[in-house]
Amino acid sequence: MKNKRYIGFILVITGCFFWGIGGTVAQQLFSEGIEVSWLVSTRLLIAGTLLLGTQAIFKDRKQILAIWQQKFTAFRLVIFAIVGMLAVQYTYMASIKEGNAAVATLLQYLAPVMIIVYVALRGHSKFTKKDAITIVLALCGSFFLLTNGSLSALAVPMPAIIWGLLSGVSLAFYTLYAIPLLKQFDSLVVVGWAMTLAGTTMSFFHPPWQVDVGSWTASTVIYLVIVIIFGTMLSFWFYIESLQTLTAKETSLLGNVEPLTAVLATVIWLHEPFGIFQWFGTSFILFMMVYIALKSD
Repeated sequence: MKNKRYIGFILVITGCFFWGIGGTVAQQLFSEGIEVSWLVSTRLLIAGTLLLGTQAIFKDRKQILAIWQQKFTAFRLVIFAIVGMLAVQYTYMASIKEGNAAVATLLQYLAPVMIIVYVALRGHSKFTKKDAITIVLALCGSFFLLTNGSLSALAVPMPAIIWGLLSGVSLAFYTLYAIPLLKQFDSLVVVGWAMTLAGTTMSFFHPPWQVDVGSWTASTVIYLVIVIIFGTMLSFWFYIESLQTLTAKETSLLGNVEPLTAVLATVIWLHEPFGIFQWFGTSFILFMMVYIALKSD
């Protein structure tokens, strides 16, 4: 059992590391001329297909088609794919394009705060002291991250902030809306189909085959493999597999590897400027995530 838990720790850390690196590598691709819409459609189609293939090989393959046999689950899957999966992927990538992977990832991780506010407003749970502390940490972290301590100017472009906040909203919807589906079907089936449908939808706006490969270099191909295979398909699979031997609290805590990796890779590898107060903001948001995980019931 201990060996399985050690494997679980390795899987979740590796998966979250891949997620963090994937966003940073995507930023590098955008600087080389790759368009956001093309990358979104391509990575979703390929990763979705691979996840469904993984389900067929390693798990219950009957679920792949069973999810379409009920009108309720089929309809919910389509909504989840378009309003959830496609929205969160596009807004996240657009935020990276307009700003950088570090800020985009940290803004996306404000989704738990948005869920707390939504659930409280809907009357599904009482607003607690824990919720208030979480929101204060998020607001303080966001302020320092986006302004670098200045009251007169933003340290991050406004389009990047808007896309990043929309990414957080999309992730909040993505998290809540998927619950009924995940109670009936394996997560690889739900997310695999959602990615495939979202990628297909995005293909109507920017088909994967409409790209100038003549301008690509060897590094472009390597970066694409990292984003699609490691930063999307393997990262999700490893994270889900870790839940077989670890608790949700443990995976949530170790999930902090993703934003921390994104910040460090953005600063060290891409040499993006990051002010001292932005590091304070990052610390607030990371502490908020740890606090939520530790206090979660």
